[in-house]
Amino acid sequence: MSLMSFAQKRKMQSDIFVEMECYQCSREGEAVCGDDFLFERVLAENRHLAVLSDGLGSGIKANLLATMTTTMALRFIRSNMEVLQSAEVIMDTLPVCKVRKISYATFTIFDLQIGGKSRVIEMDNPAFIHLRNNNDLRVERRDLVSQRWASRRVQLSEIHAITEDRLIAFSDGITQAGLGRRDYKLGWRREGVLEFVRGQIESKPDISAWELSNAVVVAARSCNENNACIDDMSCMVIYLRKPRRLRLLTGPPFYEESDAAFAELVRDFDGKTIICGGTTARIIARELKRPIEFDNKLLHKGNGLPPPSEIRGIDLVTEGILTLTDVVQRIEKGDELADKMPLSSRKMLGFFRNSDEIELIVGTKVNEAHQDPNLPIDLEIRRNLVKRLKTILEEKYRKRVSVKFF
Repeated sequence: MSLMSFAQKRKMQSDIFVEMECYQCSREGEAVCGDDFLFERVLAENRHLAVLSDGLGSGIKANLLATMTTTMALRFIRSNMEVLQSAEVIMDTLPVCKVRKISYATFTIFDLQIGGKSRVIEMDNPAFIHLRNNNDLRVERRDLVSQRWASRRVQLSEIHAITEDRLIAFSDGITQAGLGRRDYKLGWRREGVLEFVRGQIESKPDISAWELSNAVVVAARSCNENNACIDDMSCMVIYLRKPRRLRLLTGPPFYEESDAAFAELVRDFDGKTIICGGTTARIIARELKRPIEFDNKLLHKGNGLPPPSEIRGIDLVTEGILTLTDVVQRIEKGDELADKMPLSSRKMLGFFRNSDEIELIVGTKVNEAHQDPNLPIDLEIRRNLVKRLKTILEEKYRKRVSVKFF
């Protein structure tokens, strides 16, 4: 391969972001979901791995089966272990149900190689959907049969995924939703999921993997009587797209003479921008010669934090340390969907969710207001707080995050 072609391939790979999300709903009356999923990016090989498993039954026992399956499957697929051998080890390892006398967990595995062929391995989950230009692509599946587990059928598919493709997998709680009701005698089925997903994409072509997976589960529940979740439901969506970029600036630059260059980071950026901090906002507004506007009607939506203000051309302008602290704590605690969340936090979380590459630019001038030892301990030094934010966005939201100090 020539140096030019290698460089072109690397550029093509960097221009594709693989968003991987899964939304779940536990069977009513159960504390945990009997399905499990795992994601991993193998950056050195530009591979993206995703596993969805449905454990036998529901509750703790099913969750244990599914979790064992996803953990083993991810490890085996990462190490390029032979597919049938991997499946046999999983089936050999799972405990046997005393009632049905079988060890059982279904699974769907995606091993995506950006710029090359990708593999999909399925065992008894509903057939996955591969959408391109909102069309359901035909997938050739090859059966792999184990001599020790002749009743189980493992299917291997090779696909070539490109930008704007979507891959959708789900547990049978989705396809069997509504089973036996007049409108869904055979359940929602794969055809129902496909029709719904295509409708969602048609109405919102750039719908994120998170939004789409959420919408599928909500729609599946609506098929059941009283909107009940009568079986564990999981929908995994993988969306290949050009990266959605977000740049957040917080804190004034170390040198005042750098204010103009600091503001240019907003003016020249091709993506969404957030200004976090009153001093930071005043610097940007002054250098760009744009006023800061405030809507008094938003005061009642603050819920303990100052509401957002506006600067023309900036997507979100918020207060600084308090807002960042609230957002970080909510992500860490899994409290991103609270009803009475401050408006600034809710908007910032929405931008994080819907962005792929997030650049955090931290001004390093010390703000004396935050050095008072009598202030609450949560008012951390901005730089340490941003490092926390980077870690949690990478680990929990699977974003590409970089931090730069200014």
